Amino acid sequence: MDLDGKENVATTNHEAKSFITALQYNSEVICSKDICPSAIHFISLLGSLVPTSRRETLRMTGCGRCGEKRHWFRTSVIKMKFLTCSIIMSVFLQLSSPNPLGFWTLLPNILVVEVNGALGQQPLSCLGSPQDGSRNDNKSQDIIWKKNGVVEEQRGNSYSVELEESKGGGNYTCHREDGSLVNHTVVLIQEKETESRKIVEKINQGDYVQCLAQNYNGEFHCSWTWHRSRDAKVAFIEVWRGSNDGDTQCSLDTSTQRWTCSSGQSNFSCSVDEHGHGISCREEQHCPYAEESKRIFVAVYMLTEDFLVENYSQQFYLAEIVKPDMVKISEVNTTMIEWSYPSSWSSPYSYFPLTFEIAQLRQGCKHCGNPCKRRETWTVQSPDILQITFKNRPKAVCVRAKDALCDSQWSEWSHLRLRGNEKKKTSAIR
Repeated sequence: MDLDGKENVATTNHEAKSFITALQYNSEVICSKDICPSAIHFISLLGSLVPTSRRETLRMTGCGRCGEKRHWFRTSVIKMKFLTCSIIMSVFLQLSSPNPLGFWTLLPNILVVEVNGALGQQPLSCLGSPQDGSRNDNKSQDIIWKKNGVVEEQRGNSYSVELEESKGGGNYTCHREDGSLVNHTVVLIQEKETESRKIVEKINQGDYVQCLAQNYNGEFHCSWTWHRSRDAKVAFIEVWRGSNDGDTQCSLDTSTQRWTCSSGQSNFSCSVDEHGHGISCREEQHCPYAEESKRIFVAVYMLTEDFLVENYSQQFYLAEIVKPDMVKISEVNTTMIEWSYPSSWSSPYSYFPLTFEIAQLRQGCKHCGNPCKRRETWTVQSPDILQITFKNRPKAVCVRAKDALCDSQWSEWSHLRLRGNEKKKTSAIR
């Protein structure tokens, strides 16, 4: 059988399911005339997964009677349990693939190990780098290892972290016999990229992280929603503009709790919100009047108390995420209102113009949660005169704004009630 051909590989996978299922149920493996030769080859590939006695039985009896049992085989294949085959093949493929898939250093003494769920081992070294797990001389035999403060059975310079599914992470420390600390490594587990995430929930349009900017001054905010069953925190932040050729260096200033990321193309500083639901970042030396030619990339690594780490990222131009703050509305007289640009919006307004949408409500809406929802609207664009006169005094007026030059988001509605001598009220309507 030509293992280099795609069709033959697919056939082998099909045969593998049939043979392994038969082995699981201790049934005699019967194969068709075409499958027989490749079955023998596949049995040789199984190696130690199948006991020698079973392999010999298959070789001697399974394919020795292919012709006389062909009809029985076809019937048996139809009756085989697909779920059992899938599980067995999944285990076989995991055993045949390496685990861990890779590892890299997040910060000094913090090692991220990418796993695929199979059994595996990650070597650590006490007297060298985590990659140098093979050193083991007589002087290192007195080294004691601890995982999360609990003494382990393994001794010596080398230590093997046992990996299974998403388990294996922890704080590994090595000590002399007198208890003195020699070295430590925090091992974080990163599962192979899948659709299922465990730390952060999806928000708008299927994204996990949403980033917004109030203006073009180079500041933006990214937020997320923690999964209700997870106790997690931000472990690492990486931000850059343009391409990342590995030259982006990020570090945390523990005194100010601010992250700084520097590269040959950009410099950013970020801080985590007080309650850990977002980060606020600023691009240093940002010029708001220059055209953006390269995107901003944001990567946030979330860490659980079980040492599971996940990476959530976004990329954007500021023009794509800009969302003005609410406008302020006031009443000039009985037929006129005026509003103003948000104080946080970029200036001069002639260079950063806004488009305003105005809605007037003729009917009262005393108990409505969103009186701006049902409305007749029109838009105006002006960097100077922000007033409007009504021929017939409405019950209420709503105004919102967006960048006039980009297809970005509207601000939240500002709402002003105009009911005779009742107390005027301006509020945010979502």
